[in-house]
Amino acid sequence: MARDLCLIRGGGDLATGIVWRLARAGWAVVVTELSAPLTVRRAVAVSTAVTDGTVDIEGMRAELADSATAAVTLAHTGVVAVVVAPGLPSIDADVVVDARVAKRNIDTTIDDAPLVVGVGPGFTAGVDCHAVVETQRGHHLGRVFWQGGAAADTGVPGTVGGRGAERVLRAPEAGAATWTAAIGDRVEAGQVIGSVGGSVVRSPFAGRVRGLIAPGVEVAAGVKIGDIDPGCARSACFEISDKALAVGGGVAEAVATWSNR
Repeated sequence: MARDLCLIRGGGDLATGIVWRLARAGWAVVVTELSAPLTVRRAVAVSTAVTDGTVDIEGMRAELADSATAAVTLAHTGVVAVVVAPGLPSIDADVVVDARVAKRNIDTTIDDAPLVVGVGPGFTAGVDCHAVVETQRGHHLGRVFWQGGAAADTGVPGTVGGRGAERVLRAPEAGAATWTAAIGDRVEAGQVIGSVGGSVVRSPFAGRVRGLIAPGVEVAAGVKIGDIDPGCARSACFEISDKALAVGGGVAEAVATWSNR
């Protein structure tokens, strides 16, 4: 039986919650990504297929395809297909979801597919997409808006375990990242966990490494390169987050609502 096709733009950890929900619901899923993904939570992101060829996340398998045509064929087998495509590929998708979380609309239009969903701030339902899903933690997380948009970006990372902006590691200068710690490791306050360019990167407090950008990726100064959690279990570093699943649930609701119409 042919599966309806969803095209997800972006394969980071938040987008992966969307992919996981849709794939579990039986949709064929194609994901577009950059040739050098900037994903930090790589252990739970389908973007990792770009560098590793394949990735398995909580029972879901994603594989890199060498073309948009091959990606569609692969997606209809039940495997999540990832294809390198900075723009919108020529795929006849039933649904397009912009999950790049750029906090602005880069190039998505309401005419990209029969159903277009914008994830997070920067989109307006009825203008550049049909529905918007909230990504800001709080009472409205995962809620679907068929009019208007999500809350404006605050520029402040959400609080996890009592830690906010300080849990996010940013590149101290431009250059390639290298790491002496790995995702899932326990680290101490001030411990050197890697470097970018000629500058060392230290853990800001005792905790666990929840995410690190892929080694060798060139980044600009100030770009997010890591995430330290003050108290999570090691297993949580390899599970899709509550936020990603909530947002994924919102997108799945939007798709189901549209399908039932």
